[in-house]
Amino acid sequence: MKSHGKALAEDTKVLDKAVARRLVSRGMTLAIAGVVLSAVAAIVDRKRFAFSYLTGFTWIATIALGALFFVLIQHLTRARWSAAARRHMEWMSGVLPACAVLFLPIAVLAHDIYHHWMGPEAAHDALLRQKAAYLNPTFFYIRAVVYLAAWAGLSIWFIKTSRAQDESADMRPTAKMRASSAPAIIVFALTLSFASFDWLMSIDPHWYSTIFGVYVFSGAATSSLSALALITIALHKAGLLRNVSNIERQHDIGKLLFGFTIFWAYIAFSQYLLIWYANIPEETIFFRHRWEGSWKAVSLALLFGHFVVPFLVLLSRHAKRSPVVLGAASVLLLVMHYVDLYWLIMPNLDHHGAHLSWIDLAGLLGPLGVGAWVVSMQAAKSPLYPLNDPHLADAARIDNP
Repeated sequence: MKSHGKALAEDTKVLDKAVARRLVSRGMTLAIAGVVLSAVAAIVDRKRFAFSYLTGFTWIATIALGALFFVLIQHLTRARWSAAARRHMEWMSGVLPACAVLFLPIAVLAHDIYHHWMGPEAAHDALLRQKAAYLNPTFFYIRAVVYLAAWAGLSIWFIKTSRAQDESADMRPTAKMRASSAPAIIVFALTLSFASFDWLMSIDPHWYSTIFGVYVFSGAATSSLSALALITIALHKAGLLRNVSNIERQHDIGKLLFGFTIFWAYIAFSQYLLIWYANIPEETIFFRHRWEGSWKAVSLALLFGHFVVPFLVLLSRHAKRSPVVLGAASVLLLVMHYVDLYWLIMPNLDHHGAHLSWIDLAGLLGPLGVGAWVVSMQAAKSPLYPLNDPHLADAARIDNP
């Protein structure tokens, strides 16, 4: 333990100031460019931008939510290996307060996205009249405020308490986070599930899936672990965290990523199988729309890109320990997570085939730029790992290869 303590004392604790300024500057530049491009796209084609922006917003929000889940589950299980990884997930979960602002365009454009039940035609639809107590604009906005406030509150509180642990050898901040993680997990599960119903499933209010919330969660967990792997690889390449996050920790992240890749495929297949077996027209129409025209190619790309290829690549031990291979798989999974959300959302606009547009890129770059800016600021102003975490030495211990 003494040797580990000495090694930890010698490790770099914060980013170099010049590097930090450069990261924040690049993040700010991307954010400004994304916001400007989004504004232009909204003027050119309001309706398409509404759907494209929802896709981009959901992509960055689910990555941040997956990061928040990681923080909560590590405290809940009192995990010893993940001290450094937990700090990096805190950076990503710091995007959640910004999501409250990023949601504003969706609130403004909601009638373009959810026109089936927000528009006047809902009064002439018997099924929508039965759902009106839940699917109505006032309750929709109230629920959105609740979701966003809950996520922002959890993110801010856990980040603030974690920073308090950095500044004190008293273990009370860690004890508070552990005690709060169980109720926080319940809040997380309920808000994520209902937000996925409200913001994604209700685009087509005649379709439903009881497993949809779990499906969205599986994508959130997979994408956040992919981002974590890339951050870990980048820090290792820069010569940082040598004594805190070694190759064994990278291997652990790779194993988790491999496991959640399988979990996503399991949930996706379960959803498909139940709908196919029941053969109810209101349910099967969802997959029929995504098997028409060029959507068929997107569906196949999702199958191979989100499961088959990363499964085969990450199957070996060598791949999880290779920065190049794990990094490539992580980039692929992040891209396919966007494709997955695009596949969920855009067929409601392009019914007979995928039609890619620069407006889709604009809808992504706005949320992506803001998210990158927030993460860079979090990384610049906080230590690279929790300095006084009670299990930091355990996280730094090198396991037998």
